Amino acid sequence: MATKQPTGLEIIGGLAIHVIVSKLGPSDAAAVACVNKRFKDWASDESLWSSFCAQELKLSSPTDPLGNPCPSFKAAYGAWREAYGMYPWSLVKRVKDIWDRIRTWLTKNFPEVLPTLRKGASEDEINKLEKCLKVKLPLPTRVLYRFCDGQEQCNPSSRGSTTTLQNLCGLIGGYSFYEYLVNVFLLPLDLIIKETNDIVRHLGFSKHKYIVVATSSTYTEKIFFLDCEEGQLYVGTKNLLVSREIMPCVPNGLITSVHDSKSCFQQDGMLLWLEEHVHRLETGYIKVREEGNIRSISLFPEQLPLCSSATTGGVQVRASAVFVPEFSDLVQEKEKYMFAYSIRMSLKPEGCFIHGMSFNSCQLYWRHWIIKANDHVVADINGEAVIGQFPLLRPGKKEFVYESCTMSASSPGSIEGSFTFVPGRLADPKGSTFDVEVAKFPLLLPEYIF
Repeated sequence: MATKQPTGLEIIGGLAIHVIVSKLGPSDAAAVACVNKRFKDWASDESLWSSFCAQELKLSSPTDPLGNPCPSFKAAYGAWREAYGMYPWSLVKRVKDIWDRIRTWLTKNFPEVLPTLRKGASEDEINKLEKCLKVKLPLPTRVLYRFCDGQEQCNPSSRGSTTTLQNLCGLIGGYSFYEYLVNVFLLPLDLIIKETNDIVRHLGFSKHKYIVVATSSTYTEKIFFLDCEEGQLYVGTKNLLVSREIMPCVPNGLITSVHDSKSCFQQDGMLLWLEEHVHRLETGYIKVREEGNIRSISLFPEQLPLCSSATTGGVQVRASAVFVPEFSDLVQEKEKYMFAYSIRMSLKPEGCFIHGMSFNSCQLYWRHWIIKANDHVVADINGEAVIGQFPLLRPGKKEFVYESCTMSASSPGSIEGSFTFVPGRLADPKGSTFDVEVAKFPLLLPEYIF
């Protein structure tokens, strides 16, 4: 028997249904497919489900949550919904977007970190953590770990050794000054259990509330705690071991319930913290720093208004500061907050032009700092060199970078000043000294602490 060909009206009707279904969304498309066979065919069109997968999951090919290929985009979408059916779908999409953006940024800027990211944890593994630690993880943190179970850690036997220093792949990054170094990793579930049992028991925190979710790979005192009941993320201060003093890492007002048409959940500190972190990476607010053969994510801001920049006579000086919670003492009045600051100086490709003459090098001789708190001068410092060094700047060479630190009784504060340079070299000056501006940069207690 000859197959009946669809009439023009039927074709137009099918196109109309296709357009309507594409506007409805995946759930309604599945409902339409239940009407009859013809509607099922219309609602199962591969281009339709390809669009749904792209819009909601950013999938360019039909794959399941483990990365395995699926026979169709509709099957792929179903696999994702089945895997995360116990969670609000808007939360799943938001978490997937965070990890996709993190991996995209790492691929382009810091691929060494990618092998440290572990595959997602299973429901059984998360349930095991909750049972061991007698906690109930906030929903966003559960979903975050379903997508990525933290990071692989350095071998404990190499802590403090050169091996550790070559592997500064902490996803959160850090800073250094003098001999002090911070580089923060996200802990995998097995280490969360271990570190929480060790640290929380030692500190005397309630075992039913806090878990350790991130620490520095160099095992400094920098430790992040998640409050599983309230959802806030905290970091320990200088008084952590003495009086269990901690500071919130995310604005409290943001830890609120999120509603959509079909679900409701409370966004917690971990979700907001990682979301803000990837935003800073994407916008270039923070970047990868290279020092010798060591690369790491540096938390020193790279953009205005928190990073100042000034050029004098061809010498450019960029400067910014980062809050150091683990050395801050909230009980103190005079030395409450610690800030590390980074100074980056370089000579423009055209060289140094001063006093109507040009030179192909200049060398630092003197520094002058004015440190303020709430617009009041608290220190006026003059001295030779910087951290005992007299950097020689040449055109086109990498920035000379040095870090130091200062204490402040209050926030906001600021640092500004100048460097005195000699054209040529100190041992062979080519002219009289000249001052280079260090534009004011802020010392601010941040809304987000990393």
